[in-house]
Amino acid sequence: MSSSGEPPHSHACQHDDLDGDDLDESGPPADLSHAGAVVDKAIEYMTGQNIGALAIASALLGGALGMLSRSLGDEAIIRVLDNAIASVRAGELERIDGGGRA
Repeated sequence: MSSSGEPPHSHACQHDDLDGDDLDESGPPADLSHAGAVVDKAIEYMTGQNIGALAIASALLGGALGMLSRSLGDEAIIRVLDNAIASVRAGELERIDGGGRA
């Protein structure tokens, strides 16, 4: 979680409607918040096990890509990744975690 208490996934993972069921005009589905909380707990656990941040992030990204590949086509996955890149370029991740990264 960030210093503001907001989960790091809350802004960076929002994306365009990919298949009509994931997002609607009211925003992300309730299970996105639940899934994010579970991921936050997994990150907390792995950090407590002295697993490095890059290893944690790489494992989560690999798992996420595997999950996406089971439910979306390549073009939809590319849109998700493009939206993540746009979030980084827009500085959204710096606002989430409070700035200062190497």
